[in-house]
Amino acid sequence: MLDRRARERGGSMNSSQKETWRGGNMLYPVPAVMVSCQRPGEKPNIITAAWAGTVCSDPPMVSVSIRPERYSYDIIRETGQFVINLTTQELVRAADYCGVRSGASVDKFKEMHLSALPAKTVDCPIIGESPVNLECRVTQVLELGSHHMFLAKVEAVDVLSDLLDEKGKLDLGKAKLTAYSHGVYHALGAELGTFGFSVRKKRRARTEKKK
Repeated sequence: MLDRRARERGGSMNSSQKETWRGGNMLYPVPAVMVSCQRPGEKPNIITAAWAGTVCSDPPMVSVSIRPERYSYDIIRETGQFVINLTTQELVRAADYCGVRSGASVDKFKEMHLSALPAKTVDCPIIGESPVNLECRVTQVLELGSHHMFLAKVEAVDVLSDLLDEKGKLDLGKAKLTAYSHGVYHALGAELGTFGFSVRKKRRARTEKKK
């Protein structure tokens, strides 16, 4: 039955064979965000994190997962604050550097010529060159295994005014954001559709038919 259905679809069972691997992190692509943090009286630091994501929309919450042995881990755990800075194509080199060098031995803001600007709601800087900055306050830490997950509420979002149109609508496409997939940084490509586009024509057709 399966072979017959495959032939009817014009496909081949052999062409769709897959290998099954043991469980692992293969949820790609993901954002490689630059997370800034700072202890009072010390230099600010940046850690690049690929394990970051949206958790909740109301209240707005995000997560960042960091290994406990990383220099930034103790800073974020002690202060309960951090900023997620979105990465553009121009920031890819800096993002990679901040992911492979330790803030214990280098000043990443200085080495990458980045601007540490004051945040509005938290006591750690935003990266001035990043087009969007999410100011976050930790609400919970989940000690999961190799990484501990920081759940945080987004207290404020700083957006580059150049990304807003005349009506104040945000156009993130202008930011030239990047994604990270299995060890490789990628530029985001062409727009394929907007939310709800798959049913939009059908809805319009039904509405016109009722008229």
